[in-house]
Amino acid sequence: MSQRQKPEILHREVVARSRLFQVEQVHLKFSNDVERFYERMKGNTRGAVMVVPVHQGQLLLAREYAAGTHEYELGFPKGLIDPGETPAQAANRELQEEIGFAAAKLTLLKELSLAPGYFASKMQIFLAEELTESRLEGDEPEPIEVVPWGLSDWELLLGREDFSESRSVSALFLAQKHLKL
Repeated sequence: MSQRQKPEILHREVVARSRLFQVEQVHLKFSNDVERFYERMKGNTRGAVMVVPVHQGQLLLAREYAAGTHEYELGFPKGLIDPGETPAQAANRELQEEIGFAAAKLTLLKELSLAPGYFASKMQIFLAEELTESRLEGDEPEPIEVVPWGLSDWELLLGREDFSESRSVSALFLAQKHLKL
């Protein structure tokens, strides 16, 4: 694979901000002297995790409200990495906050990016096994419904309208490959 020279950043500035997001405009000059302006979401530097929990032959999914779609979505536990936490510690914390389990075994499956043309954020996908009941208080506005799903029926999840988040779908395929289902 050939290595291309990254474009030169001529100028950057924040052009919009909200409580959660900052939009940055970036003026770039490419190696062929073509200049372009791009807009991107300034990501946080903490990163995020998503966890595929496996317990007694079942996937444990979380059904929670998603403001972006104004629907209840079925997916895997996820959240930001807190300052001072490792990704694995964040994964175990999110498991306890969202579904009431801790993992004795966490396996990093892959680090994913979400729309890299617009976002710098990365998410690490973990497989969680050897689960024991353990609950931590989270910041969710209402209790998250835990939905057990048979490992052997993993393909049926893909047909559900409420299982549509691309990161959860990717995590399911990564887990399926790792577990050789």
